[in-house]
Amino acid sequence: MTPAVLTATFAPPPFSRREALRYAGCDADAGAALEALLDAAVKETWDKLTYRVCYARLPVTVRGDVCDFGAFACTSAGLAKNLSGCDAVILFAATVGAGIDRLLAKYARLSPARALLLQGIGAERIEALCDAFCAARAAAEGRALRPRFSPGYGDLAIDAQKDIFALLDCERQIGLTLGDSLLMSPGKSVTAFAGIPRAADIQNGVTR
Repeated sequence: MTPAVLTATFAPPPFSRREALRYAGCDADAGAALEALLDAAVKETWDKLTYRVCYARLPVTVRGDVCDFGAFACTSAGLAKNLSGCDAVILFAATVGAGIDRLLAKYARLSPARALLLQGIGAERIEALCDAFCAARAAAEGRALRPRFSPGYGDLAIDAQKDIFALLDCERQIGLTLGDSLLMSPGKSVTAFAGIPRAADIQNGVTR
């Protein structure tokens, strides 16, 4: 049976200046000039961001390094370890939209410093969206989810994106596309697995 694919739209999650600066490769104790540039970049970016997710709840069976989700399977020792003790998984794709991509293209020519901060803001925003989504799903499941695990991380092949995009129908659901080189557009986007531990393991105090 084809799993149901759901969508969710979030309000802007709380913004972390420290994380945005860290993703931009800047010191957290930035000088006044950099702080002012960050403020201006955030102001310009804020209303151009959207916070959208599509997702499905899938069963998972782990055998050795193979993670079988019914609709498709992945071979990855890292993902198998992450999902050990889980009988289901949330598979999701998240994006903050194309608005920041357009700003990045603009300022790559006009102001490399501002473009660098925009990169940091975009990275902070998509990470914050993923955190907000996983927290919402954990609350719905009544249990903490495993740390999310994305294609291209560890030994999970980036090719897994093809199966994820096919199952979630990301382009139709949230306007997220996958290129021939397996890069996502908009660029500030994430796909990931988040395991749901078996209730028995939680009751027995088994955590990872």
